[in-house]
Amino acid sequence: MADKILSDKLRGKTHEYRRLILQLCNKAKGLHIGGDLSSAEILVSLFQHQLNIDPKRPDWDGRDRFILSKGHGGAALYLVMAQRGYMEMEELFNTYKQHETRFGMHPCKELFPALDSSSGSLGHGLPIAAGMALAAKMDGKKHRVYCLIGDGEMNEGSVWEAAMAAAQLKLGNLVAIVDVNRMCLDGFTEEIMNVEPVTDKWKAFNWNLAEIDGNDIGQILDAFDHLPAAGGGKPTVIVARTVKGKGVSFLQNEPAAHHTSINDDQLKAALAEVDAAYESAKGGKNA
Repeated sequence: MADKILSDKLRGKTHEYRRLILQLCNKAKGLHIGGDLSSAEILVSLFQHQLNIDPKRPDWDGRDRFILSKGHGGAALYLVMAQRGYMEMEELFNTYKQHETRFGMHPCKELFPALDSSSGSLGHGLPIAAGMALAAKMDGKKHRVYCLIGDGEMNEGSVWEAAMAAAQLKLGNLVAIVDVNRMCLDGFTEEIMNVEPVTDKWKAFNWNLAEIDGNDIGQILDAFDHLPAAGGGKPTVIVARTVKGKGVSFLQNEPAAHHTSINDDQLKAALAEVDAAYESAKGGKNA
């Protein structure tokens, strides 16, 4: 069971994240906010706890690698990196999407070298991560490679080519996390291109599998704690069931929340809702 002190810390960081991503959406006049909110707990848990990284040495060879395959969530990635100390939050807020910024809508390693890879075109992240994991295995290195995938991009054939290759090559140092929020650009995945049954698909491709509530910090930490040894014979996938737009009632499960802006009144309402949910959760845990 996940450590309570750590869980409480990460819930606090996730609450901070939700407030910041909503404020950035308001300031920047639009983000892929639905997916930024669905993956909040996952990204915060990775960058605040799971990843073996050093913001002061972003090119340290022994670090874990992280690939954001669902590259539309670039703002979310920048934000958790700022929380971890890779750059100042002020720079992100003042320059995001601006001319000559380091922080474009989709992450670009050439502009921001602290990234492990550029991303944005869906279906590319897992192949890149598998290549990195294979290189590490061949070189006898001990770090892991993590890749966050959106369920909507699982209709790309390159995802499954990489999944098949990773199992064949016995990449036990590769961990994929699928943000199953059931929505993509055009609507619900079951209506656009049905990707279910997600778990059966990954099992069929011979991956270790865990299925969790991806908006539950405790379940995320338990999944990380039970990862097989990195030198094992199978890659691991964590199927994380989430809610698109999680935490804000007028954004939850709304197709328009894939990319949208929020005005000042909406921001005020959203922040109040996020704050109330956090205080209620704290009260319940302390009761």
